[in-house]
Amino acid sequence: MSLNPIPFWFLRHGETDWNAEGLSQGNVDIPLNQVGVMQARRAARTMRVVPIKTIISSPLSRAKDTADMVAEALKLPVLVDEDLREVNFGEQEGKPMGDWYDDWIADAYTPPGAETFAQLRARAVRAINRATALHAPVLVVAHGALWRAFRYEAGMPANVRTPNALPLQVKPDGKGSWTIDALELVPEF
Repeated sequence: MSLNPIPFWFLRHGETDWNAEGLSQGNVDIPLNQVGVMQARRAARTMRVVPIKTIISSPLSRAKDTADMVAEALKLPVLVDEDLREVNFGEQEGKPMGDWYDDWIADAYTPPGAETFAQLRARAVRAINRATALHAPVLVVAHGALWRAFRYEAGMPANVRTPNALPLQVKPDGKGSWTIDALELVPEF
């Protein structure tokens, strides 16, 4: 399965306490912390200049709450797609990110009870293809590992950390490659 060559916007959720502590969250439903709420609100103010027509989110609260804040600013509803949820990291959830992560992306190691990176990539492609089939422009609000899976499938280096709550415009170039441009965040009050 390949990615639909359709542009979209991507927003990783705001920060959580586990993000700040460098812990693997995976499917554990960790809420936004105070910084994450401020980041999500800033992203919402920033995105007011983008003519988004559809917002689709992971069901996990850190993404859904981020999406809800943007949706409120844009006066849009939020759709939820279960396939946008963060990867299941199995026994690594709640533990510090470690050397295992690079091997997981290389499909050389999978923590017990976890999804493989290949499984996550297939799920991410399905979810993003469903999202881009909706009324455009579409904003996808999800997670870091899911974004890495998209990057891999788009032919980009996968293991690149994406900042929390930074709106990214994603566009196919018509030649099989993709470009990603960050939207400049509005200044704080």
